[in-house]
This record gives sequence, C-alpha cells and structure tokens, in this order.
Amino acid sequence: ERLPQVKDRVRARLAPLEKLLGAGSWLEPGFSAGDLMMIAVLRRLSRSGLLEDFPTLADYIDRGESRPAFQRAFAAQLAAYREHSA
Repeated sequence: ERLPQVKDRVRARLAPLEKLLGAGSWLEPGFSAGDLMMIAVLRRLSRSGLLEDFPTLADYIDRGESRPAFQRAFAAQLAAYREHSA
C-alpha cells in the first residue's frame, strides 16, 4: 500500500544525484571512496526498476563496477561476508 510513496521518495532522492552526475563521471573529479559507497548503495536498486528512469545512474553503476578498485572492494566484502556467515 505504501510502496508507491516509497518509490516516489526514492525517485526524489535519485533525481539530484542524476543531475550531479550528468556533468561528470564521478562524484568528485576522480573516482573516490564516495563512488565505491554510492555504487554499492545504488546496486541494491537494480532489481526494483527504479533505475530505468535514471539512465545516467545506471551508466554510473556500470562504470564503477568495471573499475578494478570496485571489483577488489566488492570481492573483499563478499569474502568477509562468506567468512562470517559460515
């Protein structure tokens, strides 16, 4: 029942981020820890369909996921998760 309201609130948060990224590739002039964190958060929305309205954010996620630094950080996080969930 509240899902449409939640989706509207998420879209309202994504719109300024999309606008900010429209001017560049990353949150800062170069790839940073902030990008690592933001991409990790945005990846959680990929199955929701919300990113379909934000192609710049979808491209941002793809760019970030392809970076070796992101892949190393994600692999380390996954290894820690597997170690502690066993």
